[in-house]
Amino acid sequence: MEAVTTVATAKDRLIDAAFDLFTERGFEQTTVDDIADRAGVGRTTFFRSFRSKEQVIFPDHDRLLGAIRERLATATAATWRVAVPEAARLVLAQYVSEGERARRRYALTRTVPALRDRERAGVQQYERLFTEFIHRSSGGAQETALRAELMANAVVTAHNHVLRRWLRQETEDPEPEFDDAMATVMDLFRPALNDAAGGDLSSAGSRTAVVGLRSDRDPDELAHQIEDLLRR
Repeated sequence: MEAVTTVATAKDRLIDAAFDLFTERGFEQTTVDDIADRAGVGRTTFFRSFRSKEQVIFPDHDRLLGAIRERLATATAATWRVAVPEAARLVLAQYVSEGERARRRYALTRTVPALRDRERAGVQQYERLFTEFIHRSSGGAQETALRAELMANAVVTAHNHVLRRWLRQETEDPEPEFDDAMATVMDLFRPALNDAAGGDLSSAGSRTAVVGLRSDRDPDELAHQIEDLLRR
């Protein structure tokens, strides 16, 4: 059987070259031409793949935003609470699939202010997408706006907490921690979600409510009427 060789694409070579040069020379001291030269491609090829040298470090951001938007778009009134953690999981899965490259990005963004600012701007885009979706899905009324913003912030914070633990190699399997983190967020906001749904989501339709009122009517007559209502 012949060995299978993988030829890196120009885009992959540019990403690896940028990571190497930023580490060796520093971000500010590295130019687009430096990256293209190290990758063995021309300047034109660089700009076919990236708009700037900052984007080389976050090459999948726009694609992930699109994937999150598509996942949320498939949600219904009954499933949107499931769609939120599933959409957040897409980002975690992307980072984990990148492996060491994701950890190198983490190290760079910790030391380069321009990259840290770019990362924060990206996180704000994710959070805004979740806020708009949660607000719309929970009724879109004025009173749900703050809840949606708080919940979106909690989702992103919980995701980033788990992701950072994996990036720092404090855990090798972030999936169970991610599930626990999302469950914690949903538990925190369950009362608000119940209010938005008009009742208890966990047991809607399964309870019988009995209301007590004072009356001068005959107790036996009232008992028969209550029994008749319960049967209905």
